[in-house]
Amino acid sequence: MNLRNIAIIAHVDHGKTTMVDGLLKQSGTFRDNQKVAECVMDSNDLERERGITILSKCTSVNWQGTHINIVDTPGHADFGGEVERILSMVDGVVLLVDSSEGPMPQTKFVLGKALKIGLNPIVVINKADKADARVDEVLDEIFDLFVSLNANDRQLDFPVLYASGRNGWAVKDLDKDEKKDLTPLFELILSYVKEPDCQPDEPFKMLATTLEADKFVGRILTGKIQAGKIKVSDTIKALNAENNEVERFRVSKILAYRGLNRESLTEAAAGDIVALAGASKATVADTLCALEVSESLHAQPIDPPTLAMSFSVNDSPLAGREGDKVTSRMIWDRLCKEAEGNIALRISRTDSTDTFEVAGRGELQLGVLIETMRREGFELSISRPRVLMKKDENGQLLEPVEEVVVDVDEEFSGVVVEKIGQRRGELIEMIPSQVGNKVRLIFNAPSRGLIGYHSEFLTDTRGTGVMNRLFKAYEPYKGDIDSRRNGVLISSESGTAIAYSLWKLQDRGPMFIDSGVPVYTGMIIGEHTKPNDLEVNPTKAKQLTNIRAAGKDEAIDLIPPRKMSLEQGLSYIQEDELLEVTPKSLRLRKRILDPIMRKRSKPEIMA
Repeated sequence: MNLRNIAIIAHVDHGKTTMVDGLLKQSGTFRDNQKVAECVMDSNDLERERGITILSKCTSVNWQGTHINIVDTPGHADFGGEVERILSMVDGVVLLVDSSEGPMPQTKFVLGKALKIGLNPIVVINKADKADARVDEVLDEIFDLFVSLNANDRQLDFPVLYASGRNGWAVKDLDKDEKKDLTPLFELILSYVKEPDCQPDEPFKMLATTLEADKFVGRILTGKIQAGKIKVSDTIKALNAENNEVERFRVSKILAYRGLNRESLTEAAAGDIVALAGASKATVADTLCALEVSESLHAQPIDPPTLAMSFSVNDSPLAGREGDKVTSRMIWDRLCKEAEGNIALRISRTDSTDTFEVAGRGELQLGVLIETMRREGFELSISRPRVLMKKDENGQLLEPVEEVVVDVDEEFSGVVVEKIGQRRGELIEMIPSQVGNKVRLIFNAPSRGLIGYHSEFLTDTRGTGVMNRLFKAYEPYKGDIDSRRNGVLISSESGTAIAYSLWKLQDRGPMFIDSGVPVYTGMIIGEHTKPNDLEVNPTKAKQLTNIRAAGKDEAIDLIPPRKMSLEQGLSYIQEDELLEVTPKSLRLRKRILDPIMRKRSKPEIMA
């Protein structure tokens, strides 16, 4: 079988999944009358809701007798672990770059990984039909990026196509060629990407790169067969990175990607990307191999996590009302299951038996995990994210620093520079845009200063700004950063919030809750306009007497509350606060609910 294995890599929203849609449609994978969803590869509920790719997924097409395995990858830096591990499965990459935005931080990240392991990219300048397309300048920027990433001569001599994934065409020459279909891209993949480099005559070897669980067949491990053949019912073993045997098992199923479906095969040969079922302990980065093999395959190292937060049992007075998975054992088992398949995640126990630390790449990655767990019926208390520091050999404290690229209207650039400067960010470059009055600002800023900044950034830029972040390096500690300026309004009573009481309190600051919502002592119900925290009673009703008032009652006019999303709640809370997450609700609360105990834990300095 003629084979090609490719990955499509790009920054978020540059059109990877839409391009895969076009390749699937034009290769005859779907029937003429088949109804197909847009962005068909984004099959997960969360992916569809957020409009982003979270998990790397495999599909395949047949083009003129050649079987092309295509891997669609996420574009967010938080899910970079998904991209890093699948690059070992493919023999070529298609790098998509937006014709207007040009190379962005994630483009740099994924391209650097691909060049490092010797892959030769095909560059596709996508969305070339946009009104603000600047294809020549973008091509120059891409070449400069290749040079800055130390690409070799073969990699620098990359082929270029101009395309529109949404409209389903690609051309070599934007001015002369007819824009009809994606045939030029298919032909370039066949001619430029080499066939899989493998050893068909040696004993079976395969590196497991993704893991998923199926309730019928158990663990399914996906990877590219590097050597030999495998048949159903063969007994093989799994070796870890230290060449120690993890387990022996019989292959119960061999699944291969044929279009969007996985078909069962009786045997598979070197070079193909397949999924094997039957293992009970083997996991990602293990080598599945024949019994006579003694050395494991090299797995690409994964960048370490930079952010951590605590997951603990929900101990609020409202615990257990909305979720059915509330014990520490259930939470730990679920986190262990997640860490097996997601190698960019690291979990550990803490001094408390009810609290676990989860470390990952960013707020979005951890937010997606929390959202997935709450949909499964879990109740959790989540702490504020904190960055993972480390020390160098001289004992100097180092912290993670990110490269931040901001595209914003010129009128808002001043406030963005000021706010990021307050958070210890340094302005590196300021590039005026060729289109309109936009400007691109590039900063180096510490990760801890950016926690919680995104919602403030959207407010400052009236929702028009775009911010992209990418981990750069560990650098010396930048100094203290001012945290949230305002205090919070804390409920002093348990019960149900009453409209009359909230109406009287809204002069103190914006509310986070509606009337009729259950509240408890220590729950945060709003933001105080001043820096100090204030305890208030949202359950106080109007005194009803039998004396008629001279004037008529004032009409209660409540300002709509500020409803926070999961990520906004995580970035809003402080060290002494928690986010209570249940399947139906998100509540902010103080870590210590009792007001007297709270004051004792934070003694005020007497004058």
